[in-house]
Amino acid sequence: MMRGLTCKLSMLLVAVALLLPVTASAQIPLTGVKNVILNATLPESLTISLTGATSVTFNPLLPAGVTAGSVPVGVQTSWVLNPSRGSVKLVGYFSSTDALTEPTGPSYINVANVLGRVTTGSPTTFTAFTQTVTGGIGIAGASLLLFSETIIGNNKNKTRTDSLDLEIDLGSVPQQPAGVYTGTLNIQAIVL
Repeated sequence: MMRGLTCKLSMLLVAVALLLPVTASAQIPLTGVKNVILNATLPESLTISLTGATSVTFNPLLPAGVTAGSVPVGVQTSWVLNPSRGSVKLVGYFSSTDALTEPTGPSYINVANVLGRVTTGSPTTFTAFTQTVTGGIGIAGASLLLFSETIIGNNKNKTRTDSLDLEIDLGSVPQQPAGVYTGTLNIQAIVL
């Protein structure tokens, strides 16, 4: 009789155990870990934009003196670079040593008479556009380095704004003929 009771009790315990809720880990086996490889590329970039005037006038142009440009030229330079890069340079240059020409005659204003300065850059005093800048920007003897910034860890991603002041000095050219002189100043950035 004990045996029958023990057998009934065992069957009852098995039935109760089957009715109890089963934990989630027992219901669904875990799988192995799978990996997803992520790739992202941030390309190097170097851009400039003019933030102010794109035209500067010198009126009236003094025949034997210095005439300041009507407005400064704002230049914003932005870059995202690899820290192994050497430096960022901003250069202003003319396409020839004749910075401005007078189209009705063979008259011109030489780059030696056009001066620029960037108080936050290289020439903090007015300097003629007569430099030759390394890096292949502009032509020899008709350029001006506006700034050079060495790339180190904390400036590999940067934006800076500089103000370029211009003037024409005809003090050394007293026989400059009257006329309307025009020219184009090119501004370019390079990474060396």
